[in-house]
Amino acid sequence: MRRPTLLTKRAACAYIHDLMMVGIGFVAAMYLRVGSLLFGPYLDATLASLPLILAIGAVTLPTLRLYRGIWRYASINDLIQLTKAVTAVIVVFLLVLFLVNRLDPIPRSVPVIQWFITLVLMGGTRFAYRLRKDRRLALSLAATGEKRTPIVLVGTSDAMDLFLRSLAKTPSCPYRAVGIIAVKPAHVGRTLQGVPVIASLDGLEEAIEKLQRSGDRPHRIVVAQDDAKIHGPTMRRLVETCGRLGLPISRMSRPTEFREMARSGHIELQPIAIEDLLGRPQMALDLTAIRELVAGRRVLVTGAGGTIGSELSRQIAALAPDRLVLLDNSEFNLYAIDLEVQQTHPATPLSTVFCDVRDRQRISTVFAKHRPEFVFHAAALKHVPVVEANPCEGVLTNVVGTRNVADAAAATGTIAMVLISTDKAVRPTSVMGATKRIAEAYCQALDVRGERSGTRLMTVRFGNVLGSSGSVVPLFRQQLARGGPITITHPEMKRYFMTVREAVELVLQASAYGLTRPDDRGRVLILDMGEPVRIVDLARQMIRLAGLNPERDVTIRYTGLRPGEKLIEELFDPAEMPSPTEAAGVFCGSPAVFDGTTITRMIDDLEAAARAGDAEQVTMIHRRAVPDYAAAATETWLPPAKLAHEMDHEMDRRAAR
Repeated sequence: MRRPTLLTKRAACAYIHDLMMVGIGFVAAMYLRVGSLLFGPYLDATLASLPLILAIGAVTLPTLRLYRGIWRYASINDLIQLTKAVTAVIVVFLLVLFLVNRLDPIPRSVPVIQWFITLVLMGGTRFAYRLRKDRRLALSLAATGEKRTPIVLVGTSDAMDLFLRSLAKTPSCPYRAVGIIAVKPAHVGRTLQGVPVIASLDGLEEAIEKLQRSGDRPHRIVVAQDDAKIHGPTMRRLVETCGRLGLPISRMSRPTEFREMARSGHIELQPIAIEDLLGRPQMALDLTAIRELVAGRRVLVTGAGGTIGSELSRQIAALAPDRLVLLDNSEFNLYAIDLEVQQTHPATPLSTVFCDVRDRQRISTVFAKHRPEFVFHAAALKHVPVVEANPCEGVLTNVVGTRNVADAAAATGTIAMVLISTDKAVRPTSVMGATKRIAEAYCQALDVRGERSGTRLMTVRFGNVLGSSGSVVPLFRQQLARGGPITITHPEMKRYFMTVREAVELVLQASAYGLTRPDDRGRVLILDMGEPVRIVDLARQMIRLAGLNPERDVTIRYTGLRPGEKLIEELFDPAEMPSPTEAAGVFCGSPAVFDGTTITRMIDDLEAAARAGDAEQVTMIHRRAVPDYAAAATETWLPPAKLAHEMDHEMDRRAAR
């Protein structure tokens, strides 16, 4: 494509300018070295060498990509290119001059002096042009009397530097940075792009008060997008502080978007997401092991349209499997994930299978046809109250379905199957938790027995996934959209949370680790979920993020624990003796291993009772198979009336205190 005429003219002007600077640099270097002798004995040598260096510069400079950049945005990268260009011109000049006259007429120090002078002349002009443009922009804004909204920035990362540059270059930007809050106290007192670092996070409130007294109170707090230290607890504390100060809080857009925003003249800020409040620093992933786990292998994902299954499908598709088989019993979910994977990874061979894991014959046929080498079993019924009301369906999907998939995997020589389990399987108080614990026990037994067949059956256990179907976050968002109230079962309820992307990354990491540890057969891999979060605290944070005040603008209503729910979930039973592994973010537990014959007989009895619709018999078998379930099944249920009475008592006690 032919370049625009304007760009060609500007590039030609820059080229002529640089060529002149090369010549001036040579003459100036000679003068600085020999002084007035330049016009005496060194004049002939100078006049003879000047055309040579100009000719070398004329040929060399265009080949070094100096004329693709824009002087208005001259940067360190441009300075590096200039350094390379000046060095190349002088080196070639010295080589040619050496061949011509052995450098006899030119003092040996002249090329060194020339290098510095030419670099200053060429680079200084570019940066002077940029400073002039920036100054003109500032004067233009001052002349028009345009007022920008004052904001305070949090963080001192690379993204913050780019953001400040974008603010300076965008005339129509509505924001003006009046100060920076540093994560590291050592940064206080410094400046970034001329903006002072006025306090650390602990001094945020005092800093805002000072700005208010000086008449420059910010209207918003903006957090750096890429600052790894601003996450989870730090972000929650920041949101609470901003709530007390009555300041809205936002995140910067991603650094990759800044240049486009500056070009369009519109700088956008992003709302703080709930993932920012609960997120943690990125775990160190063994990307090589994860890639080797999947690359070049046939992989099957059950429940591929669900929250975990769909993210597994996305990440696996990016790892170049030989074939990815997506299996689900929801037509729409299967269609949606199939379409997405085809669009994002068109080179990945893909098969979609509409199938219910309860159907043993159909599962066997699918495995015989596709012969997967690796299976991720994410298909399950996960919503505690729904499974509690439909225990037979929970058994058929979570227990019988898992057995069908595990048996088919072992029968077809699958290298490994990974069962996606849940923290609700630990000392379960719900049908859902009991069914998942029995599914774990079956896979454990089959894994131990698999020493003869070679198939590994690994279990990966973790807690709640943010934003998954049926989780509290989408429910709270709907309730906030209606203006409240936010409904919570109990003020002391706690849950583990993890983003779906992080959960799946660690599932893959745990699977890669477990596959290389044949001595760990029968053990359960448990993801490090961090600290549990109180649901009421999560609700209050979401209310604040919506720009509202808990209790005043949006009420929180306690409804009482539902059947099967427990106040605090556990990732492992103390008797499981969990231990850290070499894989970051992964623990290994040792639950009791059932005898294969015993667990098979129990599942046979469960399946018969479930297909007969005998819920009472299902419950009896659960209590036999999972003793902890029988002990805790009714301990945590608290009727709403009793809860309301206890809450009134607690409110009175706090008021008195």
